[in-house]
Amino acid sequence: MAREFTDLSKLCVHTITTKTWVIEKAAQEFSAAGIGGITVWRDALAGRDIKQTGNMLRGLNLEVVSLCRGGFFPALEQSARQAAIDDNKKAIDEAEALGAPMVVLVCGSAPGQSLIESRKQIQDGIAACLPYAEAAGVKLAIEPLHPMYAGDRSAVNTLGQANDMAEALNSDWVGIAVDVYHLWWDPDLENQMKRCGQNGNFSAFHICDWKTPTLDMLNDRGLMGEGVINLKQIRGWAEEAGFNGFNEVEIFSNIYWQQDQHQFLDKIKDAYLRYS
Repeated sequence: MAREFTDLSKLCVHTITTKTWVIEKAAQEFSAAGIGGITVWRDALAGRDIKQTGNMLRGLNLEVVSLCRGGFFPALEQSARQAAIDDNKKAIDEAEALGAPMVVLVCGSAPGQSLIESRKQIQDGIAACLPYAEAAGVKLAIEPLHPMYAGDRSAVNTLGQANDMAEALNSDWVGIAVDVYHLWWDPDLENQMKRCGQNGNFSAFHICDWKTPTLDMLNDRGLMGEGVINLKQIRGWAEEAGFNGFNEVEIFSNIYWQQDQHQFLDKIKDAYLRYS
């Protein structure tokens, strides 16, 4: 069983979670709350000196856990696939400037071609980026997404598929981001998490909850404890698999984005300590 949390030192919050705050405001509030880490979404860096932003985050005692997001490799046209590779290299540059050790990959899917072909293009796209990632010292973390996104957002839909891909790529610069929202339903999740850890590929752990009913396929995630995911059990599996990194709160929510973000952050802290 997962150990109980007594502080927020291993809590990381994504900038997208408090989307209405600019990154400077989010960083100040996270730091003041005692939160230990921040994952930065690329849109939050627009118009900013990225290196200075990274220094600002560290100056507030926030560990930069990762940059979101790269990926979206599959396409029907070769030119579009090359454009995706170029954009992923740009994301690697941004992560290096920010001081983020990892870029999380939402791998993509192309309507009009088979999932098998999309998965091949994902693996080929990551392989094309690996020398660039290694030179920058930035890991690429494959994030499998729930099957409801298979048609347009990701053809990698189980942790088993992500494990297969990471093992085939066989690089120290490839890892896997395990998000409970996408994977909680998988009957083989415990075994695949163990496999992920044994192969040294368990790079990130994202938490939130699955509300029932879900009102929006993308933007109705719940706070921990608000839905049906057994978070403590899954976090226990993560720890048994050897993962000891940050627990990253990643919540897309039209409901919470409309609320006072100070109150929302208080709810995140409480839910993290009580239900995660």
